[in-house]
Amino acid sequence: MKKVAKARRSPKAPAVTLKSLALHLNLAAGTVSSVLNNSPASRSIPERTRTRIVKAARELNYSPNFLARSLRVQRSYTVGVIAEEIGDFYGATVIDGIETFLRKNNFFFLTVAHHHDYELMRSYSQLLLTRGVEGIITIDTSVDQRPTVPTVAIGGHHHAPNVTNVILDHHRAARLVLQHLSDLGHRHIAFFRGPSLSSDSVPRWNAIQEVAAEMNISIHPELVFQLENVENTPEIGYLPAKALLAAKRPFTALFAYNDTSALGAMIVFHKAGLKVPGCVSVVGFDDIAFSSFAMPPLTTVHQPLLEMGAAAAQTLLDRIEDRAPFNPEIALTPELIIRESTGPARTL
Repeated sequence: MKKVAKARRSPKAPAVTLKSLALHLNLAAGTVSSVLNNSPASRSIPERTRTRIVKAARELNYSPNFLARSLRVQRSYTVGVIAEEIGDFYGATVIDGIETFLRKNNFFFLTVAHHHDYELMRSYSQLLLTRGVEGIITIDTSVDQRPTVPTVAIGGHHHAPNVTNVILDHHRAARLVLQHLSDLGHRHIAFFRGPSLSSDSVPRWNAIQEVAAEMNISIHPELVFQLENVENTPEIGYLPAKALLAAKRPFTALFAYNDTSALGAMIVFHKAGLKVPGCVSVVGFDDIAFSSFAMPPLTTVHQPLLEMGAAAAQTLLDRIEDRAPFNPEIALTPELIIRESTGPARTL
């Protein structure tokens, strides 16, 4: 029987280590490590040398051994991210901002979604701590108890020790929208209030009420509809929009809690023969990617979700590395993006 020759495996190229990279550059391993880890010591290293190190690491495909690094300094370089949802537009965009900043700073993150199951959220918090996370970021999840590690709450509104809340200036957002609608002649405005389990719902509604009172804009209870705690897709706007039409109360504009409920309402209005903005103007909130592609494109409050994620990650790392004092609140400024879903009020 003829023997079949076994194919020879090509020898695997040895992995590039910190030591071999330093030898290649004829530099001390500590110098190379400082630059690649962006440590404070690297600031004293000449820019030319830092550029040479980064270029060589890229060309030689150097990957730091995070396990060895963690064991050596007894740190995990990992943070936990606790979100209400991961796949929705809001959560996904915020997580993108977090991931981009952490990756640039050589930190990993573990993400869990609790879907507003608070027993699950508590167990996830403990699970992340047992995995050795050095800090936690929550998304649309208020923290009302003192955590054992530095924590940043995006959209959090409870003031708790050791927790930094990253929030939007909801009063400014409300003023931007109500002033825009008022300038267009709208006096009969309908509202979608946020789901009760969303951490932004109460602060945003309180801001709308306060600004409306300051501007002498009446809010009619018959034109206020509560969104349910369901999946954040356009369907979230279907039932309240149908209820709004069934109420038979004249209105010329709708200010929705978020873009997805606004888009759902626009579908209901279209099926009912109401043109947007000819019959009713619609304003959303968040400025998710799809809002500019709606028919018509949606006027909305731009909430800087990527920036909120990045700001939360930077704040958390500053706390972990003890680079900055504790700041209980960081407020970001909204912007009104005027598109084609708003126009002059029709005559009632």
